[in-house]
Amino acid sequence: MRNGHYPPGARRQEAAVSLSELLRPEGCALLTVECQRGVVGPGSALPELAAEARESGALGRVARLVSAAHDTRVPVLHAVAERRADGRGANRNAPLFRAAERLPVRQLTGSDAVRIAEPVPVGAEDLLVRRLHGLSPLAGTGVDALLRNLGCRTLVVVGVSANVAIPNAVFDAVNLGYTAVVPADAIAGVPASYTPAMVRHTLALVATVTSTEDVLASWQPLRPS
Repeated sequence: MRNGHYPPGARRQEAAVSLSELLRPEGCALLTVECQRGVVGPGSALPELAAEARESGALGRVARLVSAAHDTRVPVLHAVAERRADGRGANRNAPLFRAAERLPVRQLTGSDAVRIAEPVPVGAEDLLVRRLHGLSPLAGTGVDALLRNLGCRTLVVVGVSANVAIPNAVFDAVNLGYTAVVPADAIAGVPASYTPAMVRHTLALVATVTSTEDVLASWQPLRPS
């Protein structure tokens, strides 16, 4: 590695060699991040992000991955960001949080905004993990304990946004000892050009970066015909 960059193809080759082993159903889980109506749905508080998630195809790929996980008995966890109507316990220590308080659509507990957005399927066996504070889908949410109880060692991370929550989830997963797998075409951020830059220069250094099709191919032999 020179100047912080991997030689061309090195990361891709490494992922190709180990991906099928990493994605063995008995040792991995799929985490969807903020794939909720108030974030990526038609009435999103963040319409630019919602449009990018849908128009890029990322949200549709998340749906395909969730469906495949259901078929292969890979545990699925949906991480949802929400807040109480009175705001108790919510962060106010960063511009992002203060801006969220002024948005016309608020991610209030029990509202339509915090329901998982179509076309992402939610199975009866899926775990919904809600957070009232912070930026991370893992820190302080109980996800770590759930993953360990499920026997998970590899965490596949998909959803939004590539700007904040996705890298936060990946960093926390790695710090907790999990191997993170990121299908780069199943995450989205704004502007559109930022996501591939984040993947190449940051996420590829700490996670196995792959594609939706490669994950589906790893799970396909186990799916019923």
